[in-house]
Amino acid sequence: MDFLSDFLTLFLGKLQSPTLGFLIGGMVVAALNSRLAIPDAVYKFIVFMLLIKVGLSGGIAIRNANLVQMLLPAGFAVITGMLIVFIGRYTLAKLPGVKVVDAIATAGLFGAVSGSTLAAGITVLEAEGITYEPWAAALYPFMDIPALVTAIVLASVYVSKQKQKALSKEDTLSKESKEESLSKQPVAAGEYPTTRQEYLSQQRITASGYPHQESERVKIWPIVQESLQGSALSALLLGIALGILTQPESVYESFFDPLFRGLLSILMLVMGMEATARLGELRKVGQWYALYAFVGPLLHGFIAFGLGMIAHYATGFSAGGVVLLAVIASSSSDISGPPTLRAGIPSANPSAYIGSSTAVGTPIALAVGIPLFIGLAQALMGG
Repeated sequence: MDFLSDFLTLFLGKLQSPTLGFLIGGMVVAALNSRLAIPDAVYKFIVFMLLIKVGLSGGIAIRNANLVQMLLPAGFAVITGMLIVFIGRYTLAKLPGVKVVDAIATAGLFGAVSGSTLAAGITVLEAEGITYEPWAAALYPFMDIPALVTAIVLASVYVSKQKQKALSKEDTLSKESKEESLSKQPVAAGEYPTTRQEYLSQQRITASGYPHQESERVKIWPIVQESLQGSALSALLLGIALGILTQPESVYESFFDPLFRGLLSILMLVMGMEATARLGELRKVGQWYALYAFVGPLLHGFIAFGLGMIAHYATGFSAGGVVLLAVIASSSSDISGPPTLRAGIPSANPSAYIGSSTAVGTPIALAVGIPLFIGLAQALMGG
C-alpha cells in the first residue's frame, strides 16, 4: 500500500507541471473554439530549435561517454520499435472493420518517435532533478527507423500477397473459359503456346502489360533514407553530429539551453490545440483506433520500461534513462513519421494513423505516460 500511495502522489504531482499544464491549456482553448492560432512557420522553428538542443546535448555526451554503455539500451530501443509494429499487426489488424494496411501504418507511427514528446520528457526530468545519461536522447533513431522500416516492409509483403491471391483466383476462374476460347481459334503454325504454363504466362502479360512476378522485392534503403531525411530526425542527427565533431558548449549554454523550456511550453500549447482539432478525424476511423491509441502508448511504454530496468541492473542505466526509453516508446511520430508512411504505404488511410496519433496517442503519452513512468521509476529506483 505504501508503494501504491507513493506512486499515486508522484503521478498526480507530475500532472501539475508547467509543461503538461500548457498542453491541457491548449486542449481547453481549442475546445472553447478560441481563435488563438500559432503560425505553422513558428511551430516548425520551435521544433527545430528543441531538437537541435536535444541533439547537441546528446552529441556532447556521446563524445565524452563510454560507448559500450550505450549498446544495451540502443539494442533495446531497436527491439522495442520493431516489437510495437508487430503488436499492432497482430492485434489492431485483427479487430473487425480495421484494414490490415491501416493497422500496420498506425502501428508504425506509434513505433516511431515524437521529438516533441522526447523534449517534453527531458524537460520534466530536469524540473524534477532526476539524472539521466545525456546520450539517452540519441536512442531516438534506434527506435524510430526500425519501426518505420518494419511497418513499410510488413505492409509491402501483405499487399504483394494480396495481389498474388487475386491473380491466382482470377487464373482459376478464367482458366477453362480461356482454354476453350483458344481451342476454337485458328492458329498459324509455330504461334500456339506449347504448354499450358506458357499460355497462362502470355495471358498475364497481355492483361497487365508486364510479366507477372511471384514476389516483389521490398527495398529497404529508400525507406531508411526517407526517414533520415525527415525534418525532425535530420535536426536531431545534425545536433548530435555537431556535438560530437565540434565544440558547441559555449553557444549551447548561452543560447539553446536557456530558451529550451519556454519554447517547449509554446510547443505543448500548439500540440494541445491540435489534439482537440484532430478529434473530428478520429471519429471517421472508428472506436477501435481510439482504443488502440489509448492503450497502445502505455503498453509500449511499459515494455520499454521493463527492458530499461534490465539495462539498469545489467549496466547501471540510470532511472532517468529508463524513463526516457519508456517515453519515446510511448510516443508516436508527429513530424517525420506521417510523410514517410504516406510515401511508403500509399494505400493506408492517413486519417487512421494520424488521427489516432494526434487526437489520442500524443495526449496520452504526454499527460499520462510521462508522469506515470517518472513516478514508477522514483518508486522503484528512487529517481
